[in-house]
Amino acid sequence: QVQLVESGGGSVQAGGSLRLSCAASGTTYSPYCVGWFRQAPGKEREGVAALKRDGSPQYSDSVKGRFSISQDNAKNTLYLQMNSLKAEDTAMYYCMFSFLAGGTCGPIPDRFTYVGQGTQVTVSS
Repeated sequence: QVQLVESGGGSVQAGGSLRLSCAASGTTYSPYCVGWFRQAPGKEREGVAALKRDGSPQYSDSVKGRFSISQDNAKNTLYLQMNSLKAEDTAMYYCMFSFLAGGTCGPIPDRFTYVGQGTQVTVSS
């Protein structure tokens, strides 16, 4: 069973940076598509970044230019570098994996099979 464990969340002032990590276990296969989404209290899930195997990253407009998704296949770990953080970035952040090949790979949470337990990011203004 694939398990995803996020870490790296915390509290930071506006303009600061955080790097989230997502460690995957329970599989030796490389996922076809990986990504991150977030959810703030009382709000819908928002996909923020996705990365296709051997492809280019995609970002939501709200984080484009500030967030960067990357993957270390050797460590089976996914990252989300978040710079120039804003108060509106405050949310629980979740990583997500999909092993189903084919189709587009975008930050759409419903298209992913495996999701971590989340890590809280709080940005104070």
